[in-house]
Amino acid sequence: MRLHILGICGTFMGGVAALARELGLTVEGSDANVYPPMSTQLQALGIELMSGYTASHLQPAPDLVVVGNAMARGNPAVEYVLDHALRYVSGPQWLGETVLVDREVLAVAGTHGKTTTTSLLAHLLEHAGLAPGFLIGGVPGNFGVSARLGNGRHFVIEADEYDTAFFDKRSKFVHYRPRIAILNNLEYDHADIFPDVAAIQRQFHHLVRTVPGNGRLIVNAHDERLAEVLAMGCWTPAETFGVGKGDWQARLIAADGSVFSVHHRDARIGEVHWSLLGNHNVMNALAALAAAAAAGADAQLLLPAFAEFDSVKRRMELVGEVGGVRVYDDFAHHPTAIATTLAGLRAKVGDARIWVALEPRSNSMRQGAHAAALAPSLADADHVLFLQRAELPWDAAAVTAALTGHGTTVPTVDALIDSLRAQVQPGDQVIFMSNGGFEAAPRRFVERLQRD
Repeated sequence: MRLHILGICGTFMGGVAALARELGLTVEGSDANVYPPMSTQLQALGIELMSGYTASHLQPAPDLVVVGNAMARGNPAVEYVLDHALRYVSGPQWLGETVLVDREVLAVAGTHGKTTTTSLLAHLLEHAGLAPGFLIGGVPGNFGVSARLGNGRHFVIEADEYDTAFFDKRSKFVHYRPRIAILNNLEYDHADIFPDVAAIQRQFHHLVRTVPGNGRLIVNAHDERLAEVLAMGCWTPAETFGVGKGDWQARLIAADGSVFSVHHRDARIGEVHWSLLGNHNVMNALAALAAAAAAGADAQLLLPAFAEFDSVKRRMELVGEVGGVRVYDDFAHHPTAIATTLAGLRAKVGDARIWVALEPRSNSMRQGAHAAALAPSLADADHVLFLQRAELPWDAAAVTAALTGHGTTVPTVDALIDSLRAQVQPGDQVIFMSNGGFEAAPRRFVERLQRD
């Protein structure tokens, strides 16, 4: 069977391509921009990549076209598929019907922390000898690939609430039919799709409806919106997790979250010592541990595995340290994620100066959906440089003004790097925050420090 994947270089669709190739299928695909690292990974698997969306890429007709959710009506390839009645399916539906149908699926849903928690859960199951398959929206350091079939019966998947395809506006995760589902948190996001938080809650409840009665829900004990979701109806045993609250509890030993004890229903299991920081990562750890235990692993025996966890790229990734200045690249793109990340770093570095370079890159950020919450989320930063490109449709001056002298807008990445270079000093911590490419600003800034 020959598959053609539209939007193949996206993280999710690239993972679908890798799984299809591992199944022995002939896989090819096209994307608007074919470039490393995904292009390199896919070509190494023997997958032919084509740049652009033209009808010629679909001639002769493949057996099946797998359509990514970035594809819209009006796209030349989409119009050709429809006009010529080619067989097509969404990526999540293909995954659910082809890969997940005979597996014990563990799905990780939530506004924040999905990639880290999914990577950690796969790592814990691997440590337990269960050889899981997985599909993750990033490349976890312990595996070096974003997707694999695995040799065991378990499959771990990052369960995104974003819509499935131009012809299926349900959230992706309704296709996965998990037996164990983590509900990590729920906040308003994806302003281009959801009108309000209630619309997101409805999609999460669709996921809850698919989890069987002999499965398990692992739910954030602190999240009132998730409690409201379960109040809509729940037919599956649920366990909660939290810092000092819930069935699975963490109690901080180190204020920065790098050391904490784990308790299950008042029984102390042991301690976690690891490299990740912040309460949000402690919560991610509890969720993954509870899900692994629900899958049959021994929670106590899993605790040493946390010290061996190599996190995903761009999750507070240390890009370099030059002249006493530490530079991080972080994926945070929502006020809550920004606040919790900075709180974790502040707990670690004490009074050291923290600089934040922020690119409003997500659809919600670009639309200004989170504008009012941005300044409070940056409270732990000493200085903020906000990248306000000319095409940003709202004025960030209100955000920087609310930072009372600690915030500045800059029009370009070059100007941002120049401003940082003129002001940073030894001992400073610099975090670049964006869910986009940021024009390689973190690496360029490190190179600038090295040259100077």
